[in-house]
Amino acid sequence: MMLGIVSLVFILSACSNKPITNQSTGIWDGLIVLNFSRAIIWLAHFFGNSYGAGIIMFTIIIRIILMPLMIFQTRSMRKTQEVQPQLKALQKKYSSRDRETMQKLQAEQQKLYSEAGINPMMGCLPAVVQLPIIWALYQAIWRTAVLRSGTFLWLQLGHKDPYFVLPILAAVATMASSWLTTKSAPETSSMNTMMVFGMPVVVFFTALNVPSSLSLYWTVSYVFQVGQTLLIQNPWKINAERAAKEREKADHDRSVRKAIRKAKQSKRK
Repeated sequence: MMLGIVSLVFILSACSNKPITNQSTGIWDGLIVLNFSRAIIWLAHFFGNSYGAGIIMFTIIIRIILMPLMIFQTRSMRKTQEVQPQLKALQKKYSSRDRETMQKLQAEQQKLYSEAGINPMMGCLPAVVQLPIIWALYQAIWRTAVLRSGTFLWLQLGHKDPYFVLPILAAVATMASSWLTTKSAPETSSMNTMMVFGMPVVVFFTALNVPSSLSLYWTVSYVFQVGQTLLIQNPWKINAERAAKEREKADHDRSVRKAIRKAKQSKRK
């Protein structure tokens, strides 16, 4: 599945970078990117010919449309996070790299996923569906001349942010989103740490070197993602629910041990 995602990225990246106009043709340029561009321009006119406002509103609309997929992906990711301790225990138990042991590990992992209601392939599906939509939005902004030549607040949308405000905001929003996502994980890992601190750095330096229209799109996307995470994957709520389950399990185990002790004492008498 990951190979499919990577392949899709390369396919979409190879799409034409010619300016989008009313004469653009083809399924990608003429049907998808052009209509995204038209929608942004219409919204810009609706908000007083503000192309920055058009980009903001269209980005929010797209993110709202994609929310059902995000909810599905979030639930799948949460289930995967919950079984990580058991998965690590299995990997430790079957640590040998011989073929027979690896087959046993794979069978136990599949059993664990099945019992937890996890389908690893379906967990990647929302990302595959979202990628062309997000890329079309990106290209509509980048390849439409009027969206890159307009102004918004202190910004020349076709030029870099002269005060570095958007790159900083995009990096902060990225860090906040990554931190909120990883905070709900039952265990920390080096990958989570890298995501929290590495992604903001990448976003910051990338935003420094692209037109502010794209920096604006990224900033709005990540800010929306922060709100979305708090709404559908609130880490404090998840951790509280997990702690309550652990307390309930501990109470149950104590009750069982107490009942066993009483039964043994009764037999002795």
